[in-house]
Amino acid sequence: MLELAPNFILAILPILWLLIALAALKMAAHKAMAITFAIAFVEAVVYWQLPAICALTASVEGVLNALWPICLVIIAALFIYNVTVRTGAMETIKSILVSVSSDQRVLALLIAWGFGNFLEGMAGFGTPVAIPAAILAGIGVNPILAVVGCLIVNTAPTAFGSVGIPTTTLNAVTGIDPIALSGSIASLQLITALISPFFLIMVVGGGLKGLKGMIPITLVASLSFVIPYFAIAQFMGPELPDILGSIISMVCIVAAAKIFNKTTPEGYAITSSSDFVLNVAEGVKAWLPFILVAVFLLLSSNLCPPIHDPLAAIKSTLVVYAGEGANTLGFSWINTPGIWILLSAVIGGMVQGASFGVLFDVMKETLVKYWKTILTICLVLATAKIMGYAGMIADIAAFLVVVTGPLYPVIAPLIGALGAFITGSATNTSVLFGGLQAQTAAGLSLNEAWIAGANLFGAGIGKMIAPQNLAVGAAAVGLSGEESKILKAVLPYFILYIVLAGVITMAGSMMGL
Repeated sequence: MLELAPNFILAILPILWLLIALAALKMAAHKAMAITFAIAFVEAVVYWQLPAICALTASVEGVLNALWPICLVIIAALFIYNVTVRTGAMETIKSILVSVSSDQRVLALLIAWGFGNFLEGMAGFGTPVAIPAAILAGIGVNPILAVVGCLIVNTAPTAFGSVGIPTTTLNAVTGIDPIALSGSIASLQLITALISPFFLIMVVGGGLKGLKGMIPITLVASLSFVIPYFAIAQFMGPELPDILGSIISMVCIVAAAKIFNKTTPEGYAITSSSDFVLNVAEGVKAWLPFILVAVFLLLSSNLCPPIHDPLAAIKSTLVVYAGEGANTLGFSWINTPGIWILLSAVIGGMVQGASFGVLFDVMKETLVKYWKTILTICLVLATAKIMGYAGMIADIAAFLVVVTGPLYPVIAPLIGALGAFITGSATNTSVLFGGLQAQTAAGLSLNEAWIAGANLFGAGIGKMIAPQNLAVGAAAVGLSGEESKILKAVLPYFILYIVLAGVITMAGSMMGL
């Protein structure tokens, strides 16, 4: 163990610096990440003896990976929201939401929990934080709290996001049956998924007082998602738990709002500036960009092979890294969520009356306003690639495995959270640590599906504090550069969830799960 300590200490240094820079020094994310990247680059070249050309090409690979498809999705998500604001459709959306309930807390359940889980299931990447947080801030929710709430509830659907890609990737890496994996993941996440909507209400409602009068509808929101989510994961696999669970949950939330929340307490009410009577045509027109997102993503997903397969074949592959073990980058030029979201924004915006000139102007404003977010995400992925190719990430994981021994199940979710913190992606976390988790489980005679599932359990939790997600959330509500405030607010929930995850994983292992 002692011989592994120096490597662990040096490998963890960029991560520790980033946490200190964001949480203690309150440094803007793009500046903190620039220094983090420099630390990782120097350590990789000097201590791990990664050739400079390999470090450079690893960085380029990370930047390309960040730009397409991650930044594309995030810019598209921000663009579609900005278009609805420019056309005035957002005011109509607010009026429609007020017709469901004038209570911010109820709408937080509908938008962050219901709609956010749907976006995770269909698109993933940054959409479940960017779009719901922007809408919540637009209806009057405190912007910081809107982002924090979205980050908390996004822990539940992450493993089955993008039509199950993180779990199917874990299946490919480990060879574990996908039904066994998805069943284990759903079982691991059962408790945290059930309580997440309650924490959302506490965040938006200003503490425990926010739960007053909200217990029945929050329980409905929780159970109406978790029950179908759990059943589908156990018996059908990882593709549909988020999608079907969220649709059922949104319907139940709307129905429950009419039954349980007929009055809105002072301090939680929202108002709309719309002065016209809402009708079906106006409602569809206002929501059209988001409706098109759902339709396009569904039709282009692997749930619809006749459309998905030919579109998915339109892609390019590229090897950038100059050393051994290089990844092959794949660029899907049409069938990627960012393209469908952009197309939805353009079509929806034009139906709402926006000209090409207006749409171009909105896109220009979006790119100018959020360049720091793009830079941050590029630096995050560049740092992750350097640390991965140099062996720094592997050294961190190896040390944790040796230190914990038979208590390894306690630490398994933390390793997954570490992967998500570094890469901002549950799918990349499956690639980074999926094999390690399964092999360690086999060596300790533990259930491989359970421990590998804990990797994705932790990844969903780690995304709460991932710099990439912090940057997306801050940008979505117009607070770029204020990532430290979001981190400070969400950090206690991360600690609670990761401790709870360790306890659940260990308890399940002791029970033979």
